[in-house]
Amino acid sequence: MNAPDRSRQLLVSGVLLFLLGLLTGIALPSLPYPRLGLSAHMTALMNSLFLVALGLLWGRLRLGPRAAALAFGLALYGAYANWAFSLLAAFLGTGKLTSIASGGRIASAGREALVGAGLVVMAVAMVVLCLLLLWGLRPGGPSRAPS
Repeated sequence: MNAPDRSRQLLVSGVLLFLLGLLTGIALPSLPYPRLGLSAHMTALMNSLFLVALGLLWGRLRLGPRAAALAFGLALYGAYANWAFSLLAAFLGTGKLTSIASGGRIASAGREALVGAGLVVMAVAMVVLCLLLLWGLRPGGPSRAPS
């Protein structure tokens, strides 16, 4: 996929995630744990704006083809996984890693492990993505759009 296609896909994905965040907000009263649902709602809105911003700056990144593909995949995975696992927490009532949003509620060990693993993997993906983006935005030489 070339740079303009990835840029457009990030923009479309960001707008779609924004819509999902709005729908999550509408569904808050019907969620079993609305405070955790509010966290999923806000997560979707913030990550959607991140995807849109990334789509707009994509052409300024100086990354090789493999690094660009990795950054693209990590961005999509991280943004959507953050929303999905936060929403799953709102359905399952988990709170070991999100004690403020859950009000200190802790679910069964299996539920906590599922949501916790998802949130940890997502967090690692986003940190790696940010490091790649910082590398891609390094100064020096002409800007080269990633593949």
